[in-house]
Amino acid sequence: MRVGVHINRFDHAGGGAVLGAELAAAGAAAEAAGVSWLSVMDHYFQMEFNDRAEDPMLEAYTTLGFLAGHTSTVRLGALVTGVTYRHPGLLAKIATTLDVLSGGRATLGIGAAWYDREHQGLGVPYPSTAERFERLEETLRICLQMWDPEANGPFEGKHYRLAETLCVPAPVSSPRPEIMIGGGGEQKTLRLVARYADACNLIVSSPEQARHKFDVLRRHCDTEGRDYDAIRKTIVYTGEPATHGDLDAFTQDITGYTKLGIDTVILGPRTGEPAGWIERFAGPTVQRMAGLD
Repeated sequence: MRVGVHINRFDHAGGGAVLGAELAAAGAAAEAAGVSWLSVMDHYFQMEFNDRAEDPMLEAYTTLGFLAGHTSTVRLGALVTGVTYRHPGLLAKIATTLDVLSGGRATLGIGAAWYDREHQGLGVPYPSTAERFERLEETLRICLQMWDPEANGPFEGKHYRLAETLCVPAPVSSPRPEIMIGGGGEQKTLRLVARYADACNLIVSSPEQARHKFDVLRRHCDTEGRDYDAIRKTIVYTGEPATHGDLDAFTQDITGYTKLGIDTVILGPRTGEPAGWIERFAGPTVQRMAGLD
């Protein structure tokens, strides 16, 4: 099981002027530690359960492009992009640009979006849940068409209509950037994972919950004729040991997940100074996790 880091706070004590240096240091620390995945959230306001909407938040793909320029091995992605934030043709182009400039290290993490306050605050349309999922599926189809060099042409959907799906330069990743769908909804989200995704991301609170979600995903894969084992499984670990830097407690807690086929456990430091946290906790965690395989 590999270790990823999800940077989710930007409230550095030095303010916005030092965030560039802090993120560059976090990228360097992640690669030195052997971290395999580095992500940021795709929000415009800070999530209220992470503190306050008024706290600092950076735009995701600008930040990922910056991290691409300060790293060379770690995989990069948003965890996850809300489908409502960008027109799908533009999103595919943005993700392609990240892939090209990072040398093939981009993952398109995507979900149905949920944070109504930031939509309303910035004037972004926030349709019903059913419509957001319809838009999510059309967006996945558009991205796949744009990443197919033989498929340039129109796209006609219920919500999106594109006269062309031209995408040049093509992604560096072969055959295309990885698609990761985030969320554990059993009727819609995990069905879309089985149909379209190369990877899934779950936020779970116990091994039992993760096992149940993966069982649901397996059933969807059977229905879709998809190889369940071909989908990379990742989880966000939300336990207190990682927050408090208790490596022994974390190791004990994570042991229950090791037999579930999880590729990457993603840790989210609750700090605006992630570089030091990566050095103190993520690095030793990588070594400890290697011993659990």
